[in-house]
Parts: sequence; structure tokens; C-alpha cells
Amino acid sequence: MKRAQTRKTAGFTLIELLIVIVILGLLASLVAPQMFSKVDSSKIKTAETQMKMLETSLNTYRLDMGRYPESLDLLLASDEANWQGPYFPKDVPPDPWGNDYVYRMPGDDGAPFTLLSYGADGREGGEENNADIIHQ
Repeated sequence: MKRAQTRKTAGFTLIELLIVIVILGLLASLVAPQMFSKVDSSKIKTAETQMKMLETSLNTYRLDMGRYPESLDLLLASDEANWQGPYFPKDVPPDPWGNDYVYRMPGDDGAPFTLLSYGADGREGGEENNADIIHQ
């Protein structure tokens, strides 16, 4: 008697796996740049929102003290009379790239103050993601 030879057909062939990997690679190369550009624009919007929150705290400080603070640290603690703070609920956050916000008082171009983030590179100037984000 001869034994019947059976061939198992479970699993994928190497060709099928390679085709799937190539398709996934093509999809990733099309989708990834779009997703990373969204991350960069969301960091810029986060910086703008944080600076608006800081502006609100600075204006509240000015209402109580009659002037803007000399540094952002005075939003959190001060021994001065009329100080009703803290004017910011927690420590002043870094910008979305991990750098401190720059606060100038008096501000640029006659503004009472200027808040800015130097962007992704952390240096003054730059273009696109490295551009300065200025709030007056």
C-alpha cells in the first residue's frame, strides 16, 4: 500500500509577504510626511495658545500692580504689596520645543511687553518651523 502524500498549504509564501511589505512601505511613504507636517503645525499653535494664556496672566498682574512684571517669575510669587497671585496656576511652561519663552518688558516697537518663542531651533530668526513666534 502506498501512503497518500498530503501537502500542507497553511501560511503565506515568501512572495506574498514581500508584496504586503512593499505595499505597506508605499503607504507609509505617502502618509508619514503629511502626519509629520501636522505635528509641526500643532506645536506652533500650542506655542501661540500658551502665549495667549501668559498674556492673560500678565494683564491680570498689571491690573493688580499697576504695571507689568519685570520677569515671568513674578507671576508665581512676590512679596510686593497689592500682589494677588499666583497669576499662573503652575510653573510657567516651556515652549513646545522645550525652551523657555522670552519675555521682554518693555516690549518691541512700543508694545508694553513682548513674548516670544524662538521655534524649533531655539535660536533667534529662522524660517518655517524654526521661525520666531512673537506675541505682543
